[in-house]
Amino acid sequence: MSLIETVIDIPAEHEKNIFGEMDAYAKIIEKTLNVTIVERNGGTKIIGRADEIARAKGVFAQLLELSRRGNIITEQNVVYALALSLEEKEQAIVEIDKDLICHTINGKPIKPKTIGQKAYVDLMRNRMIVFGIGPAGTGKTYLAMAMGITAFKNDEVSKIILTRPAIEAGEKLGFLPGDLQSKVDPYLRPLYDALYQIMGPDACLKNIEKGLIEVAPLAYMRGRTLDNAFIILDEAQNTTPAQMKMFLTRIGFGSKVVITGDLTQKDLPAGVKSGLDIAVKVLSKIDDIGFSYLTNQDVVRHPLVQKIVKAYDAYEEKEKQRSAKATGNRIAKIRKGSIIPERVRSGRYEGR
Repeated sequence: MSLIETVIDIPAEHEKNIFGEMDAYAKIIEKTLNVTIVERNGGTKIIGRADEIARAKGVFAQLLELSRRGNIITEQNVVYALALSLEEKEQAIVEIDKDLICHTINGKPIKPKTIGQKAYVDLMRNRMIVFGIGPAGTGKTYLAMAMGITAFKNDEVSKIILTRPAIEAGEKLGFLPGDLQSKVDPYLRPLYDALYQIMGPDACLKNIEKGLIEVAPLAYMRGRTLDNAFIILDEAQNTTPAQMKMFLTRIGFGSKVVITGDLTQKDLPAGVKSGLDIAVKVLSKIDDIGFSYLTNQDVVRHPLVQKIVKAYDAYEEKEKQRSAKATGNRIAKIRKGSIIPERVRSGRYEGR
């Protein structure tokens, strides 16, 4: 197919936002869609095959619309717009951008940025209990926090309760200094960080002092009934089945619950089952409980994080296949008699 060219108009005031520093975003579009982009005489020329040019025009149209709405275009926006264009869903990025949850203390709008995040936010609006499951960087906790603070400010709930299991991430920290609160605060720091960014440190601390916002380890939930609250359980993959059951049975009237976790990053001792794994199996068919599964396509941190998550997913899948193949080969050899199990060689096997 022969190359053609077309010219599109991008207003000068939006060029830097859309093309990025040193035309970094334009280069990503060129590389992904196999087109050549040239700025000339106030216009933007795109050279390539007809289908490639059509996709590039669609991506630029979406990025221009985002820019016109006051968004600062990021590499994540560009990469996601390209991914949607390859799936012929490029209009979705503009539709997603219409969903404003709230603003940070600095006035930055908080919105879902992917189709998966939009579905997650919609579930939180419509279901009493929502499980947000996905890899790091998909906005599970941050979006839940934004929804909780919005509900609190709109008087839909009377308090916010944030909790997570106090478990070390593969390290042995020993005895931490200070009182009980000082010992558990390091485990809860990510929740404080999100609170401060959205609500501001002063307002956050004032509401904590009043008891309207509570940040506490999961163990503190035992024996309580949590009425009229927005409750977020973070890092739920590190709960035991007993802890998860205890937490879910604390929920009272007028409350909304969001449970977030990453099934690929468990810090539980070897042999201990995850409460999140069990909950997904036990509760999947109950009405008013929603499950949102985010993927590496929903990662909104630095694009390198998305590549890391994807690489680990591929590695773990390959290891599963290798393990299954090795097990199958061993079983086949046992059946053929080329391998004699240890229990038979040692005389422990009792035939029937």
